[in-house]
Amino acid sequence: MGKKIMSLAPVLPNAPRVLILGSIPGALSLEKQEYYGNPRNHFWGILFALFNQESLASYQDKIAFVKDRRIALWDSIGTCYREGSLDANITEEVPNDIVRLVHDYPTIKLIACNGGKSYQTFNKNFALGDLGDVKVLKLPSTSPIPGRYTKTFDGKVEEWKQLLKYL
Repeated sequence: MGKKIMSLAPVLPNAPRVLILGSIPGALSLEKQEYYGNPRNHFWGILFALFNQESLASYQDKIAFVKDRRIALWDSIGTCYREGSLDANITEEVPNDIVRLVHDYPTIKLIACNGGKSYQTFNKNFALGDLGDVKVLKLPSTSPIPGRYTKTFDGKVEEWKQLLKYL
């Protein structure tokens, strides 16, 4: 069954336009209490590439970077049981209240699901009609774990460019 884990609190800028949803942070990210805290995860590198930004080392600087671009971060899953860090090991997931967040922040125009598990959990628990005119995208996972449809880093950056239309 694994141990019970909880997602991190959302990162919310003033008037966010894009909400990026992971599934739930991996063990290293939870230990550090940082979104995408595993240095092998491609998330920060992809975002920096989208904005032609030099890499930022401190987590505080990374959070300021996303907030300055009106990007919010959260997870599809609020709590679950998981052994290790693999999404495949997740059981008994309970979603975060994404509909409430979108209603509380009506400036959000796009929900970008980081990978298949985030998208699957979102679709299982929420109806698009609950979100008004918010668009939902499934983007390739930034996880360092190779999956069935793994793209190159550049391939991921190309797909993630879709965010820019909403910012």
